[in-house]
Amino acid sequence: MTREVDLHIRGGIVLPMVDEEESFRGDLLVDGGRIVEVVHGGAAPGVAARRTLDASEAAVLPGFVQGHVHVVQSLLRHQADGLELLPWLRTATWPYEAALDGDGVEAAAELGIAELLCGGTTTALDFGTCRHHGRVFEAAERLGIRLVSGKTHMDTGDGVPAGLLEDTDRSLADAAALGERWHGAAQGRLRYAVAPRFALSCSRRLLEGCAELARLRGWLLQSHANENITEVAAIRAATGTSNIEYFHSVGLTGPDVVLAHGVHLDPQEIALLASSQTTICHCPGANLKLGSGVADVPGLQRAGVRVVLGADGAPCNNRLSIFHEMGLAATLHSLRHGPSAMPATGVLAMATREGAAALHLDHEIGTLEPGKAADVTVVDLRGWPLQPAGHPASRIVHGATAGDVRHVVVAGRPVVVDGQLATADAGELREKIRAAWEATSSRMRPPA
Repeated sequence: MTREVDLHIRGGIVLPMVDEEESFRGDLLVDGGRIVEVVHGGAAPGVAARRTLDASEAAVLPGFVQGHVHVVQSLLRHQADGLELLPWLRTATWPYEAALDGDGVEAAAELGIAELLCGGTTTALDFGTCRHHGRVFEAAERLGIRLVSGKTHMDTGDGVPAGLLEDTDRSLADAAALGERWHGAAQGRLRYAVAPRFALSCSRRLLEGCAELARLRGWLLQSHANENITEVAAIRAATGTSNIEYFHSVGLTGPDVVLAHGVHLDPQEIALLASSQTTICHCPGANLKLGSGVADVPGLQRAGVRVVLGADGAPCNNRLSIFHEMGLAATLHSLRHGPSAMPATGVLAMATREGAAALHLDHEIGTLEPGKAADVTVVDLRGWPLQPAGHPASRIVHGATAGDVRHVVVAGRPVVVDGQLATADAGELREKIRAAWEATSSRMRPPA
């Protein structure tokens, strides 16, 4: 008797990421949005698929998970170079976000999401701006990514434009309404995460309100911490304590919290992160471009802190590629800790199952196992930097790029096929992005 399934991913080198060392030639069978069988050596007999994706000469992996991105910043790409963090925020990023209207937010989100998907990222923890955040969720719903996201909270701060300064109570109410509308939408593919920007742009009452809201609703919390030396000093001057100690005092630490960066941490802060089970998202590409420094990832991991990977935003990285972040994470730390500090297998785990665990989604994604959601990335191994055959994890981490992604599947739905976005017309999307940037940049220019 023939058994029918929705999708057959055929003939690849499968890295299920259940065991870091395990890889084998095989197939995946997908039905109803879930993996029903991981087949060693070839397709199970008596199976007919409604659709087949060719994975020959390719690696088949869990969809990549990024722990920190800003898709709404994508229109500012290539416009904010040569700046450190605080000037970057005050002179470029905040004026840009203040100039965005709803159409600009939507186009920026579509650009960021299209890049993420075509680069093999199937799930991301995303940071919005203060307004129009429903348009980000609408874009994610259409394009097919798995997104955990929230509007930014800002009610104070030096240099914050008037268009971004919020009333504290209104800011919290807007987040509550967004979460009620979008958390669990698209068959659970979309989720809400409360997102106070950082300690210098949020009052204590707003930070405490964010933590209370998230815990009341069972949503994740996300923020930025200890990215830049000047930022760290300014927070200590404003609060009288270290950044992480201050966050801990307002409820912004815990197993439901992901903090981006963690570049400049003292031993007491590291111990507090470990004891509270707070996750740090390592963003090496952005940290290097802004001159912020290099987080001590091996040291954090030895101390018991979970560390995941993220690209941050397009203006401070110029790309949203998990391959770029993996390659940097696997090499940068050799300078301080030696060449064996960050093995490719461990880096690949950070970008798959560890990322899923940080987002409390490891019961659904992060490994290729029967019963889990079929979030799958197929990476073509025919490129010259991937020759000859070698350890599969090393080939992916050290040799592959976003341009090597062949197919991407989210919840059983092919969203990228043969390197092309399958959920939007690329030409129409590029024109929409161009028009949105022209309109946004014109509003950023001072009147003549």
